[in-house]
Amino acid sequence: MSPAELAALHAACFETPRPWTEAEFADLLDMPGVFLCDSPDGFVLGRLLVDECELLTLAVAPSARRKGRGHALLSDFEARARAGGAATALLEVSAENAAARALYDSRGYREAGCRKKYYRTPEGRRVDALVLVRDLV
Repeated sequence: MSPAELAALHAACFETPRPWTEAEFADLLDMPGVFLCDSPDGFVLGRLLVDECELLTLAVAPSARRKGRGHALLSDFEARARAGGAATALLEVSAENAAARALYDSRGYREAGCRKKYYRTPEGRRVDALVLVRDLV
């Protein structure tokens, strides 16, 4: 997927946190250690840092949800992270994103922290970000 396609899908999937722009995706993809796992209806962007891998964002088109796409993308992310030498995966998720939290829970991610009032909704309300981790080895 191109940065424009990533931004368009991200915008269809997110309000909180705010969708990322084409320029932000282009910049991220140029960074060392950043990798993309994608499919026609979703993607996950990760960043490998020595023995840790951060899941930067995961998006599945609304029309393709509840069909195992997120699980498959997360499996791809974890496999790439392991292949790159990561022993741990980490991510942030909105405390209010029940679907994403259920996906991560099903893959063995556990809460490691909370960033209070980290995200801002389009209406200006503040939402906590949960920091989740999972051992990959």
